[in-house]
Amino acid sequence: MQLTLIVEFHKALADLTRIRILALLKQGPLHGQAIAGKLSLTPPTITHHMSRLRDVGLIKERRDKNTIYFSLNENVLESCATAILSIGKGEKNMDMSVTAEEREAIINNFFSADGKLKTIPAQRKKRLVVLSHLVKGLEFGKIYSEKEISDYLRSYHPDYATLRRELIIHQFMYRKDGRYEMNPPELWSQG
Repeated sequence: MQLTLIVEFHKALADLTRIRILALLKQGPLHGQAIAGKLSLTPPTITHHMSRLRDVGLIKERRDKNTIYFSLNENVLESCATAILSIGKGEKNMDMSVTAEEREAIINNFFSADGKLKTIPAQRKKRLVVLSHLVKGLEFGKIYSEKEISDYLRSYHPDYATLRRELIIHQFMYRKDGRYEMNPPELWSQG
C-alpha cells in the first residue's frame, strides 16, 4: 500500500457511519439489509458506505444466492492502522525469524551468478525473501505500467506473471487500473 492508499484508508474512516459499520462487522458477517436496520439507515446509504469501505479493502463480500454478506477484513484494518506508525523507519527485515545469514543463503540458492532467478520458491518464507530481493531494483514512489513491471520481472525469470501476482498478494506492490506502485516495506507480508 502506497502513501496515497494510507490517506484513502483514513479518509474512509473519517465518517461515523462507516466506523459504526466496522464495529457491527467486528461481531460477524452481515448483509446490507441487516446493517441498514441496525443503524436505522436506508439500503442505498449502506451501499454508498460499503463502496467506500470496499475501495480501501476493509470489507470482504460473500454471496449466498441473492444475498451479499459483508465481513471485516481485519488484516487490512490492522496493517493500514499501524502503517502510519511505521512510515520513515526504513526497511525492515521481511521475516524476523530469518537471519541475515539465512537470507544470504536463500538468495544464493535461488539466484544464479548472473542474477537470474532459478526457480520460484514453494516455501513461503523463502518466497518472501526472494520477492524482497527482487523489489530492490524498483523505486519507491514511482508508478509503473504493467508492461514495465512485466519486463522488469522477465529479466529475472520467464514466469513474470506469477512473480507480478506474488508481489501484489504479499503487498510488496499496490495495483490499480494496470498501474503498479511499491508499498512501504512496513506493509510487506511477514513470513
